[in-house]
Amino acid sequence: MSELIAGLEIPETAAVAEATRHIQETVNSPIYHHSRRVFLFGLIHARKLDVRPDPELLYLAAMFHDSGLLTPFSDVEQRFEVDGADHARKFLLDRDFSTAAAETVWTAIALHTTPGIPNRMGPEIATAHLGVLTDVIGLGLDELDSDQLGEILAAHPRGDFKNDFLRASVEGLKNRPETTNGTVNSDILEHFIPGFQRVTTVERVVGSPWPS
Repeated sequence: MSELIAGLEIPETAAVAEATRHIQETVNSPIYHHSRRVFLFGLIHARKLDVRPDPELLYLAAMFHDSGLLTPFSDVEQRFEVDGADHARKFLLDRDFSTAAAETVWTAIALHTTPGIPNRMGPEIATAHLGVLTDVIGLGLDELDSDQLGEILAAHPRGDFKNDFLRASVEGLKNRPETTNGTVNSDILEHFIPGFQRVTTVERVVGSPWPS
């Protein structure tokens, strides 16, 4: 029987079950619960927008979207979003998902912190992004049904999520601060790491080797 939370169905597939176990075992509890909430909020956004994401792909994108905060997931220094996206793509391809499905999940994860673009893309990419925004900054929170929200939070409590999330972000990024340039994560490091100052676009333009 499929798992239901607040009337929202968790896909009942082998990949979903395996991804759930893997993420539950490898990330901390706040990030695990956050990832599940992202999926559930993504489904709610899908209903409001009248779009139909593939629920399995949306779930896998949600579960892996912050996995790149763990280090190392790759042999190169790169954005944590890309680390997580690479890890998820390999997970899908190793389980015989199509290349198109793997690329959809890769894109949803790689772009989940990029404002203004994911919501113009496919339904899995758009709703994963919106689910993240709801859970992290409260996008659309006042429009959620209170009973449905209560059931989601009963199943996946927030606890001290704001501080837990910021701590996890700093821990996952402090050893690769340059990868946050041009992303929403640079200001997290600027806030929490003494002396860290991001390189601005103005500095890059003015300091380029061009004479004018």
